[in-house]
Amino acid sequence: MTIAAWVKTSSWARFLAEDQATVSSTSPQLEIVDPWFAGMAWERRFRTARAMARQLEEEGAAYDIASHRASPPGLRIWTGATVEPADVALLLPWLDWAWEEQRAARAA
Repeated sequence: MTIAAWVKTSSWARFLAEDQATVSSTSPQLEIVDPWFAGMAWERRFRTARAMARQLEEEGAAYDIASHRASPPGLRIWTGATVEPADVALLLPWLDWAWEEQRAARAA
């Protein structure tokens, strides 16, 4: 799984599912684990994750990527049969970009 390889090297994201066997094969959800993010109030974490999703949509890199409202703040990625693995691979650098953009914007 392309996302799994990326998660292993990510300093800020991991799968929400703690057991690799339970990670969804069609809609894996990512939890943001960076200490800077974890130190925020719950509502600010949601705003930050939603801002990332909005940025990705504005850039045409991803659509409807925000985590479900009943889930912790983060991102979910549709990887079902209608999505090519190569397109998922192209998305991953965009996730890092959006994360860095949010860190820079919130630090300013």
